[in-house]
Amino acid sequence: MGHGAGGLLMRRLVADVFARHFDNPALRELDDAAAVELASGQIAFTTDAYVVKPLFFPGGDMGKLAVCGTVNDLAVMGAAPRYLSASFTLEEGLPLATLERVVASMAAAAREAGVEIVCGDTKVVARGEADGIFITTSGVGVFEGGGPARAPLEAGDAVLLSGTLGDHGVAVMVAREQFKLESTIESDCAPLGGLCAAMREAAPGLKFMRDPTRGGLAAALNEVAAAHGVGVEISEEKIPLDEDVVAVCEILGLDPLLVANEGKVVAVAPAAEAEALVAAMRGHPLGARAAVIGEVVAEPKRVFVRTAVGGTRILEMPLADQLPRIC
Repeated sequence: MGHGAGGLLMRRLVADVFARHFDNPALRELDDAAAVELASGQIAFTTDAYVVKPLFFPGGDMGKLAVCGTVNDLAVMGAAPRYLSASFTLEEGLPLATLERVVASMAAAAREAGVEIVCGDTKVVARGEADGIFITTSGVGVFEGGGPARAPLEAGDAVLLSGTLGDHGVAVMVAREQFKLESTIESDCAPLGGLCAAMREAAPGLKFMRDPTRGGLAAALNEVAAAHGVGVEISEEKIPLDEDVVAVCEILGLDPLLVANEGKVVAVAPAAEAEALVAAMRGHPLGARAAVIGEVVAEPKRVFVRTAVGGTRILEMPLADQLPRIC
């Protein structure tokens, strides 16, 4: 508990773990706030909390997830991520080796994403009052190529997806060992800044991007359809899916279109730019399986799926998480 009390133990923890891994000029001051350089004009600002269980899973861990999740929320807005803050709630009795492993992973993810973690906070709660580590990150990004990637949608616009769905949620679920399944599925957790920048360069008319996290593709498409007063039709046969993910979802009665992702982008662009946009996405390592999966329609004003057998099913907004504690 002393590590969260503001005294010598806490100073040592901040200096020996956080400041050592996240080292940069702004953080080095360890002041009440970080003084950082930003371009003039509009910025993007976001925050998110991470409570994933278990802390470590195939393809990632809570530290990597905390950086990528916040960076990606900035990137899909069309902003270039620059700075993050990180707040840690630690449970009494957490091994320092576990904390350092998570922090080192955050530092590696921040370097990969091209961001700096410049400020933060640490609290320690009594044993049993948390679940090891909870992390809250906030991020700031700048709009280098214009404003946010947001514009009104019109019937005929193409709907695109950067890759397979459900990898993250299924990987985390299997790692919990609640179900004795043998699987090689890994989380898709990755920073999307480079992919989103390539997409904006390839398609000047790009109207919308979102990372389909909690609620998956279903939540992302229902949110955009409701916000713009349009409908969305997607084709089941065009949606890229990993065979192992599909198999696990079928066994457990899950819909991969509702499962969370942490390294994918769903986008809307004019149909005339769709071919160039897919080519640009496939030219990036994180978009190798990109595809046009559907289009915007005027009516009905809801999301629906054309099935492989020629039928239609409504893709509703999820009522709640199929898989809690996956981010």
